[in-house]
Amino acid sequence: MTTIQEVLDRAVTEGGVPGILAEVHDGDRRWFGTAGVADTATGAPRLPEHRFRIGSTTKTFVATVLLQLVAEGRLCLDDAVERWVPGVGEWTSVRQLLNNTSGIFSYTDDHAALGQHEHYTPDMLVKIAMSRPADFAPGTSWGYSNTNYVLAGMVVERVTGARLAEEIAGRFGLPGTYLPEDEAIRGPHSRHYTKLYDPDPNAPIHDVTELDPSPFWAAGAMISTAGELNRFFGDLLGGRLLPPGLMREMTSTVPTKDWIDGTAYGLGLVELRLPSGVAVWGMAGAIFGSWTYTFGSRDGSHLVSANINGDWSDATGILDGLLEAEFSPTR
Repeated sequence: MTTIQEVLDRAVTEGGVPGILAEVHDGDRRWFGTAGVADTATGAPRLPEHRFRIGSTTKTFVATVLLQLVAEGRLCLDDAVERWVPGVGEWTSVRQLLNNTSGIFSYTDDHAALGQHEHYTPDMLVKIAMSRPADFAPGTSWGYSNTNYVLAGMVVERVTGARLAEEIAGRFGLPGTYLPEDEAIRGPHSRHYTKLYDPDPNAPIHDVTELDPSPFWAAGAMISTAGELNRFFGDLLGGRLLPPGLMREMTSTVPTKDWIDGTAYGLGLVELRLPSGVAVWGMAGAIFGSWTYTFGSRDGSHLVSANINGDWSDATGILDGLLEAEFSPTR
């Protein structure tokens, strides 16, 4: 049976990634492994304390904050988004934002509009989306839309009167996990590299470690570490962040469409069925220069977090291979 370390090594030698790391939490067992480098200029290795951009894994944090607000009686999942963010339409609910059944156009699909400004506010991102027709009527289909989570972040701010970054920082007790408001990554971190999704194998590589987070915000701008991601998802799936009824809501899934194979989508939480047939729970995230996976057992007792600091490889294939190596029933 292939080991996680073998998958990490092949990701570099065969997949051509700059660097990759993985951390396993399995009951009391802790394991960290890496291959490649954190910095191609110095050859420095990737380390457990390194922070990296987690892309759409941000969505699980935002969904959890919103569900905690529901638990506190400050809003309801079936509230119309219009109640909190006028101009969205009275038929779209908070629940439909979180499970991607709203039909709202994803602003990140309008590349021309995202190239017009150096910095974006959430209102600007929503305006881009609302200038385009809906993909489908609310609740009638499924479509991955980053606009849904920008709106979810706006709802958090309208309900609490606080910035989303403050709510995330204050609720989970994770010192290396935060929603950035400037371009730098605070503390120890890996460099992030991109070919800007150019399929040419000889395309130039760009260092995008310093990156304006404003176009991604609640949809994908957060920064974390492998260990803290495991801690967060362990607490979430283990029932320590939400009451049982809201965990049932979060894990009630709908089928995905034109997205990651083998997935069903809950409220900011994904069920992924591996080729071996094993089901794992968590979230995936991609942003320029970074691919992140955190998945594990439904009770959160066994988890793997992994990150690649480049975005031109078969990242999903590599990361699925890591999960198979750790969770396959034949390992």
